[in-house]
Amino acid sequence: MELMFIGLAGVIIGLAGRYVLPNRLRHGAALVPGVGAMAALVLWVALTWAGLKWDGGWIWWIALIGTGVVVAVVDLLVGAVRRRSDAALEAHVMKNGLPAQ
Repeated sequence: MELMFIGLAGVIIGLAGRYVLPNRLRHGAALVPGVGAMAALVLWVALTWAGLKWDGGWIWWIALIGTGVVVAVVDLLVGAVRRRSDAALEAHVMKNGLPAQ
């Protein structure tokens, strides 16, 4: 049951990150919430394997804060890569016209 709760919390953290972090227009609507869910679930399972008890407070804090960090890093990295890619494509289009597909 706690795995379901942490997965839902990961989605909520991802949704919050989507609307709080600056690169919302550079990736899809489901990317950051999906990353939040995956990060929360992976962290939770890793922490339970490490011996933390599900009814303790530390596992919740570590999983939730870790999820927030992962969401922020992914949003910033994807935004930076897309910004560079868009700039390169724009420079190519301005110089050579549309690329052949």
